[in-house]
Amino acid sequence: MENAITSHRHRSLRSILKYFFAVSIVLLWKCSGAKQEPLPVLGTVPDFTLTERNGQPFGLNDLRGQVWVADFIFTNCAGTCPIMTTAMTEIQRTALAGKLDDVKLVSFTVDPERDTPEVLQRFADGYGALKDRWYFLTGDGAAIQQLANKGFLLSAAASGGPAEEPIIHSNRFVLVDRQGRIRGYYDGTEEESVAQLLKDLKKLYHEEAS
Repeated sequence: MENAITSHRHRSLRSILKYFFAVSIVLLWKCSGAKQEPLPVLGTVPDFTLTERNGQPFGLNDLRGQVWVADFIFTNCAGTCPIMTTAMTEIQRTALAGKLDDVKLVSFTVDPERDTPEVLQRFADGYGALKDRWYFLTGDGAAIQQLANKGFLLSAAASGGPAEEPIIHSNRFVLVDRQGRIRGYYDGTEEESVAQLLKDLKKLYHEEAS
């Protein structure tokens, strides 16, 4: 009974968050048309190969030539992850509506021991993640932590004990260009920051496409 109540609460939370992000993000997406300076280059994502939720290897080479957004989450997270993942669903929807065909989303789990491909598949299905658009990656824990810390310059680490939240991870979304360069960081729990990401994503997409 408790699991059923918890599941219902999670579904209700996702519905509320989806509506919240959908309304605010779409309005802000349409607001800005002024020409801006090119986005800065903040770093370069190192080469990596992990395992996608379909059980197949997936890495940086699979993302070459595409603009993408990355985040680091885990499926048992009861804090920021549901908010971030709900925001990612809106990024997916808005990119589809805007015909940004080469835009991809990549969610790395920071709890790979529990987040197997099968677990990630169920999690992805619960958020309507499209298989050819939004990828969920798992693999060696040390490799993922190093990728987060040294590659994306984000926090990711195990906490001190079982009574605490098991994983420390960043709430940032990362915008990456077609050459694998980091072009922006955004708070994945704040609607204005996510809206700015969408504007920058659209700008970067059309700049590079041209």
